[in-house]
Amino acid sequence: MKILLDTHIFLWFISADNKLPIGIQNAVRNTDNEVYLSAISVWECIIKYQLGKLPLPESPEIYLPKQRNLHSILSLDLDEGSVAQLINLPPLHNDPFDRILICQALQNGLTIATVDAAVRAYPVNTI
Repeated sequence: MKILLDTHIFLWFISADNKLPIGIQNAVRNTDNEVYLSAISVWECIIKYQLGKLPLPESPEIYLPKQRNLHSILSLDLDEGSVAQLINLPPLHNDPFDRILICQALQNGLTIATVDAAVRAYPVNTI
């Protein structure tokens, strides 16, 4: 399976937060799966860090790639085809970061790991 981590899932995974569902944790750890973190999630984390809403042990441009690499999570860049998917999304969710993650999943055949009910409302595979 090819899995795209929602931002909160990545943060919970790297911090061993007990809010992370065991099924998602196992899917991320399963070496048969390809697990991705979008550049969009890094952008979201940097914005929240700058606003003082996301404390991290190191500056995000250092910490996030370090954690991604430590956990063998691949990076997913944003491409034009993914952005073009926005035209097809109904306005079910107002979070622009989540909307573009949904577009990336649709464009690239990825399953989104999330606990966000608004993301799950879209016609995209989720765990």
